[in-house]
Formats: sequence, C-alpha cells, structure tokens
Amino acid sequence: MGKPKLLVIEDDLGLQKQLRWSFDAYEVVLASDRESALAQVRRHQPAVVTMDLGLPPHPDSATEGLATLQEILEHAPDTKVIVLSGNQERSHALKAISLGAYDFHQKPFDADLLGLVISRAFNLHQMQQENRRMLQIEADSPLAGIVTRDVGMLRLCRDVERVAPSSATVMLSGDSGSGKELLARALHTMGGRGAHRFVAINCAAIPEELLESELFGHKKGAFTGAGQQTLGKLEMAHGGTFFLDEVGDMALALQAKLLRFLQERVIERLGGRSEIALDVRIVCATHQDLKALVREGRFREDLYYRLSEIVLRLPSLRERGGDSVLLAHHFRNRFCVSEGRPSMALSEAALQAIEQYPWPGNVRELEHCIRRAVIMADGPRIGLADLDLPGVIEQEAPVNLRQARDAAEYKVMVLALARADGNIAKAGELLGVSRPTVYDLMHYHGIRGG
Repeated sequence: MGKPKLLVIEDDLGLQKQLRWSFDAYEVVLASDRESALAQVRRHQPAVVTMDLGLPPHPDSATEGLATLQEILEHAPDTKVIVLSGNQERSHALKAISLGAYDFHQKPFDADLLGLVISRAFNLHQMQQENRRMLQIEADSPLAGIVTRDVGMLRLCRDVERVAPSSATVMLSGDSGSGKELLARALHTMGGRGAHRFVAINCAAIPEELLESELFGHKKGAFTGAGQQTLGKLEMAHGGTFFLDEVGDMALALQAKLLRFLQERVIERLGGRSEIALDVRIVCATHQDLKALVREGRFREDLYYRLSEIVLRLPSLRERGGDSVLLAHHFRNRFCVSEGRPSMALSEAALQAIEQYPWPGNVRELEHCIRRAVIMADGPRIGLADLDLPGVIEQEAPVNLRQARDAAEYKVMVLALARADGNIAKAGELLGVSRPTVYDLMHYHGIRGG
C-alpha cells in the first residue's frame, strides 16, 4: 500500500528539508501556504498534517495558519493536525487546539518526540477509520440500531430474532422513546417482508374522525371533501408490515373494525362495498397498561388478545445498567460525523451526569441531548454544561472503591451521630461498633464531637 502520507505545511525551505529528512518513514507531501495546503489535502487526503501557524502572506501572525487549520478540518474533519509553535506562540497553539487541532509541538522540534506524536496520530486515525468501517458493517444488520450490553436488552434482541420469521402479531410494550419502532422495523426486515413496505401510523397523533380513513382508505365521495379514491395505510402495507403505534389511544368504535380485519384479513374502504383481502403482518406498540384499559372498559378484551399473541417488553433506559454511557459514546461518534465536527471527548463530569440522570425520555432524550452537545460544544470536549441536563450540578463523584466506601461511611457516621444526638456510645450501638472505633472513624473523617 506504500508509505502513509504526511502533509507538512511550512514556508521555511530549511525546515521543509529537515522535516522530510526526519520522517522518511512517511511519504512527505509539502505545502507552503493556505492554497497549496488545501490543494494537497484534497488530492492526497493525508491522515496527519504538521503545520506552522505563521504562513504567508502574514508569516508574523497566526491569522493565516488558524484560517488554514479551520478550512482543513472543514474539508477533512478526521485529519490529525499537529501545530508546530515557538515559545512566544503558545497561546496561538492553544487556540488551534480549541479549533480542533490534534496536538502541538514546540519549535525547534525534537525529531524523536515529534515522531512519537505523529505515530500516535496515525494510529488514532487508523483506529477511528476501522471503527467507522465496523459501524457500517453493523449498520447492515436489522438490529444495528440497538446499542446495548444490558442482559435484558440482549435477551430481547434474541427474542426478536426468534419471533421475526413467524406470522404472529406482536405487541411491543415500553415507555416512550425506548425504541419500539426500531424493533418493529427489525421484525419487518428479519421476517422476510423487507422487500415490501413498512407502514407506520401513530394512533395518538391522528384525530379520531380521520383515523378510520387513514387506516382503511375511502372511495371518492365517501364524505365531504373526499374528491378522489385514497388507499388506506393497511392496504399500502400489503405484503409488508403495518406498525400501529400507541394502539391504546384508539377509539372503541375503530377497535371493532380493526378486530374484524385481524379475524378475516379483509377490509372495506369507507364508502365502498367490496372486500379487499390483504396480506399484512401487524406489529403494535403502546406505553400504556392495556390490561388496565380493558378492566376500565376503554379497550376491547378480544382485540387485546388478538394483538398480544406475543408481547415483548422494552426496558427503560434507566433499567439498562451502563447503557446510557455506551449510547452516549455511540451518538457522539455518529453526530460528530453527521455534523462535520472533529472527534470529541466526553468529560468525566459529563459521563458521571449521564450515568446518574434518570432519562425520563429514554433513548430518544439521550440522542437529542448528545446531538445538541456536539453542535453547541465550544472546542473538542463535551462538558457537563454542554449537556444542559435539568437539575444536574457538577460534582466530583467518587470513582474508585476506596473513595466510594469513604463517602458512604462518612454519610452513615453523620446520620448515626445525628440520631444519637452526639452521644458516642449510642452512636456506636446504632453503627454496631465499639466506642473507640467511633472515635477513630470520627478522627479519620474529620467529624467533630458534640
């Protein structure tokens, strides 16, 4: 495959020669100004670039270099740009880092140290490209959108694989934003109906008086304003899958007509008299307790049993241990690409907040949160403030086991002393330890006696 290409942007001929000689393990491509640098980027698409910020026509300032850096990263966001700067240019180098440069190195440069930085940059670029290829391979899978390490969610994915080839009607139960439509599409694709249409309708989003026409279609003149014959969503899904979202919001009168279709697999358009046979797989979803609605008389019991031949429950994100952070990394990678941002990192405080936040809107809320953070973050790092999570304040949570134990021990000590009104002997009884141990713990945690 030849040597990897290293673009050197430098207007000093002597430094050009020195850099080329120092890094003969790479195919060094040279540029001396913004125009030639951008031309080389377009032509060679180098993974790594070294650049001096002082470029003509303004070699005594960083203006031209910073503008060149921005244009390179706009054209090739994954390119690793290493800025070479002198002592007096350190502030400019830091500015370059905030704009997305990979690293900076002091001039005059040490060939061995700079070589190590360049090698790491090439390795990182290669890993990111490999990761992108793997994500693309995974994207070809019907369950590619399910990013999880949670045991319950993995079990659910296996259930989807088993259920998909059958003709059973499937009920997907779970909170809003938990991924019900994603699984419905996986059932469609893996069930052998992928060549036909997947048609979705949300019962809660369509007024009751229009929903019947949306489902079954209508003949010309069936009602005021029906100027032409219109196919219903069920008929459009012939041969494929019809996804009925928020089925618990369907009116009782319409439930009877849906039940007839499920029993006989035929429909009649509004205003029509002929029956139309359809081959459609039904998948429905709800965030409501349909059994409770049945007891309240708001949902037909016979329809419930028709729709729930197989029930698959999606856990909420707060039930999926560790998945919130895993998904945050996944969405960050995706949106950095789609929004044209250089690779970004999530700060430790941001990761802690993502772990602790309950995510009432589930995966959908997390996805929107990370997309906003990628767009709004000022620099290559997503901090806690960029997440804009309600009720979350920045704090350093204990990470290792000793810190966690100390924090918990301190909390229990303070509680016991408060309940004992400062009585050391009584606090020891509450804690199940001796009086000297209480004093030792108070001394260790800096707790004053009362």
